[in-house]
Amino acid sequence: MEIKDIDTGVELSGVKLPNPVIPASGCFAFGYVMSEFYDLNLLGGISIKGTTLHPRQGNPLPRVAECNDGLINSVGLQNPGIDKVISDEIPELRKVFNNALIANISGFSVDEYRECCMRADKCPDIDIIELNVSCPNVHGGGMSFGTDTVMVGKVTEEVKKVTSKPVYIKLTPNVTDIVAIAKAAEDAGADGLCLINTLLGMRIDIKRRQPVIANVMGGFSGPAVFPVAVRMVWQVSNAVSIPIIGCGGVSTADDVLEMMMAGASAVEVGSANLINPYACADIVKALPSRMSELGIRNLRDLKI
Repeated sequence: MEIKDIDTGVELSGVKLPNPVIPASGCFAFGYVMSEFYDLNLLGGISIKGTTLHPRQGNPLPRVAECNDGLINSVGLQNPGIDKVISDEIPELRKVFNNALIANISGFSVDEYRECCMRADKCPDIDIIELNVSCPNVHGGGMSFGTDTVMVGKVTEEVKKVTSKPVYIKLTPNVTDIVAIAKAAEDAGADGLCLINTLLGMRIDIKRRQPVIANVMGGFSGPAVFPVAVRMVWQVSNAVSIPIIGCGGVSTADDVLEMMMAGASAVEVGSANLINPYACADIVKALPSRMSELGIRNLRDLKI
């Protein structure tokens, strides 16, 4: 099959992407700084750094611990707040990037999620809103929104009331039944899902006999979590009818194809960007050749 016959285009809730490769939130800053390395318009989309209603300084240092085939981070959603993101960060990104822009929104109460998404909805440069429901619910005893079907449904329902843009719920893997959580989001009106977020992990410095990370635990990501992510995408894709963005340990074009065979409509690339700033560009460039070798003309209906 000739490379020229290959179609890498995908679609997420009516938003067209030239390819399925999206740098994941938290691993690409607000995007525009990466334009020093390559033309960002190679990418299908960009999920920008996690944003909250109010500015956050993040967690105390150290925030990162190295692991075999991955890393643990506990950055703590450091960001300037939604108003600054809309007025400063997104316009800078739009100077160098024309494709799908995904705003990753976090909150610590339903009201925060709703207000933050209401403001994001008014920004014409945002194409998709991605809700990070791994945050602790300060009004619900500190339990993560994403670990409870009722809370997932509630925050999804409330955000959908104030937004006209597609809303994708980014699911935490730190649950016993990922399908139940996914279906709760779908039933509440979610336009799509993104999974998985990071697994909860911990490292101990055996010389100091203390946790490596100041916050003790953090989000474990990297190639080691890829099989877990593929399994969860497969499970959820067989239970819901809304599109899925697959995420978790993706680092090669083969990983992209595997994730899409599991049921993803597009793929986010996270920790690989921290190791190699050209990771996403390399995947995009390798994808057509790999598709040609495997006899894949387009990425639609690739699910096995």
